[in-house]
Amino acid sequence: MSTTIATERISEETYRALALTEAGKGVELHRGCLREKPGMSAEHGDVVMSLAGSLFRQLDRDEFRVRADHARLRRSAENYYIPDVAVIPIALHRALRQRPGSLDAYAEPLPLVVEVWSPSTGDYDVDEKLPEYQRRGDREIWRLHPHERSLRAWRRNPDGTYAESAHRGGLVRPAWLPNVEIDLDALFAD
Repeated sequence: MSTTIATERISEETYRALALTEAGKGVELHRGCLREKPGMSAEHGDVVMSLAGSLFRQLDRDEFRVRADHARLRRSAENYYIPDVAVIPIALHRALRQRPGSLDAYAEPLPLVVEVWSPSTGDYDVDEKLPEYQRRGDREIWRLHPHERSLRAWRRNPDGTYAESAHRGGLVRPAWLPNVEIDLDALFAD
């Protein structure tokens, strides 16, 4: 289970400084409190890395960067989350590279944010993180479930609402990533 590791609230500045240290690796900020992202199972890691690799191969490096368990998504000064996979537009990435030593954190909506279900974080991801990604305005949010071999996707509509869809196998094309398709059968293959 994702656990709160400190109940006293900390400032955004303190969190950002901590996140750049080894002690802050895998630590999110939820409602101003530190929350540790636990270690994950082999199947979780396999799905994360397979998806990240597929996205990396299909996306133009001059347009996007792919992050696996690294980027932090800022919702507010009290909320920073580490998705399992995130696709970063190159303009946002380059803006950070102009400030050496910057935390790999983004306040702007991203084209694709992905969480992979695990027994330790499944409820937290859906109940806490998913609504925060929607409030951020992320364009498409995926929740992959390795055991069920399924995908639930939320795609942002022009009016700011989200349309939800469910997928069990086959090809899925992220709406905001041109010419990208993910083969769910291959992604979940043993």
